[in-house]
Amino acid sequence: MQEVGCRTCGTRVLVKKNSLAHTSVQWTTDAAVTCEEISSRVAGGEYAACVTHCGALRALIERAVREGLVKVSSDD
Repeated sequence: MQEVGCRTCGTRVLVKKNSLAHTSVQWTTDAAVTCEEISSRVAGGEYAACVTHCGALRALIERAVREGLVKVSSDD
């Protein structure tokens, strides 16, 4: 897994791309506290464990894949 940090809020996650369509994300911080988008969704009634991403972090991961910073691989 490769570490990626959100440039908007600083939330850090570990990312693994098994294919272009499959992304595994392991949270290393409490995004319900550090991420404004996720915290507002949780405050609005969504269950924190069901909020799997925010727009800024998803865009950052996709950009990192395009730039080769996060590799797509079926290997651990």
